[in-house]
Amino acid sequence: MNSFNRKKIHLALCLVTIALMPISGWCQTFADSVNRFDTRLQEALQELSQVRESIASERVPLYKQVNDLEEEVMNLRQQLKAAERDRDNKLVDLNALKTEVKTRNTEKDYLTSLLNEYIQQFETRIHITEYETLKPRIDQIKSSSGKPDAALSEQLEALSSVVDLSLERLDQVIGGRIFPSQALSDRGILMDGKTALVGPIALFASNDGSETGLAELRLGSPKPKIISMGEAANASVKPFVDNGSGEFPMDSTMGNALKLAATKETWIEHLVKGGVVIIPMLVLAVISLVIALVKYIQFARIRRATAKDLKIILDHIDDHEDDSAKAYARKIGGPFGTMLVKGIENARNKKELIEEVVYEVMLDTRPKLERALAFISLTAATSPLLGLLGTVTGMIKTFKMITVFGTGDPKTLSGGISEALITTEYGLIIAVPTLILYALLARTSKSILSEMELISVGLVNGVPGDESDTGIDEHAAA
Repeated sequence: MNSFNRKKIHLALCLVTIALMPISGWCQTFADSVNRFDTRLQEALQELSQVRESIASERVPLYKQVNDLEEEVMNLRQQLKAAERDRDNKLVDLNALKTEVKTRNTEKDYLTSLLNEYIQQFETRIHITEYETLKPRIDQIKSSSGKPDAALSEQLEALSSVVDLSLERLDQVIGGRIFPSQALSDRGILMDGKTALVGPIALFASNDGSETGLAELRLGSPKPKIISMGEAANASVKPFVDNGSGEFPMDSTMGNALKLAATKETWIEHLVKGGVVIIPMLVLAVISLVIALVKYIQFARIRRATAKDLKIILDHIDDHEDDSAKAYARKIGGPFGTMLVKGIENARNKKELIEEVVYEVMLDTRPKLERALAFISLTAATSPLLGLLGTVTGMIKTFKMITVFGTGDPKTLSGGISEALITTEYGLIIAVPTLILYALLARTSKSILSEMELISVGLVNGVPGDESDTGIDEHAAA
């Protein structure tokens, strides 16, 4: 291929040379030019034939080489397609493996959190009496599973061992277990003894037999506390703990009855928890109750005049028996009797005067009937406000305790909360009855005054009055 290119270049140069040759007559003759041209043409043709022969001789190997290269390209393309398919398949497998790894990591995290939660629940649900014996094993499981350099299999194996521990404990508890332990007596003395744990019930008996009963956890106590179940039940605890057999005292409420009994308190203890604010509330309540009782007796002792009594008095007046009418009115007594007596004394006067006299008696009676009722109304209005004041002071005390001790121990917060709730409770307990008493007594007072007014109208209209005044009125009417 290289020699053929060289020949073609040589031929082109010759043609260019021929074209550039001067055609002037004085340089060379035309015949010489033709001869040279023929000579060079023959040489060029000869060289062209040689190039063609060379090309023909080299074409077949080149074709064969091209075919071989094309076949090699096709093989390489097939290999490329196969490699691409293999790559795609491996990518699919890789994605599947990633998904599986992610799933396994999720399962691992779930199992780890589940077992950690189980450890926490197991630690909080075991009985206080066996906590000291199981705590070292629980701590060991926590430390083994919490090592950062430990393999995953070792962590899961350490965490799963708590299941074996719980099953082992369950077998022991179902069949009953007796083991040495300590408990606090009512006097706060730590006693050495044994505990018989059967299911959720733990019976404790000291070594000397002086303290027996249930062993339960109490708030603020680092050790289980001995809860007495009565002399008869306590007497059977010591033989059962020592021998593992005998009478077994059973608490069907699972200790709830004892807890409820511990929460019971007397009325005085309940009031004391209300704080200082409860004192004025109780003073107001007692005074209001005394006033209400006195007013009730006062109203109950008032004899109310009826229409029959008024008719008898008017009949005596019509018969000019004023003394008999006064005597009958005095028997009625109270504000009704006083009003009737005043009216009888002025029965022969003008009716305007009689109206003024009986109205004066009613005006004098009204403050006597309504006296001290305002204090009962005042108690009904101020008791809820005092209860609200106690609520505020109790919550202030609670927040002070939170500032000092935090929220970890509810017992430190119970004082302020109890004060807040008890003062609110007694504020409503005092306000509602006093409001009802005030309404009843005020209504009774108004009903007495209304009946007095009705009797006074009947008296004024029934008495003869001043006859001369009546005559003038009749003459004026005529």
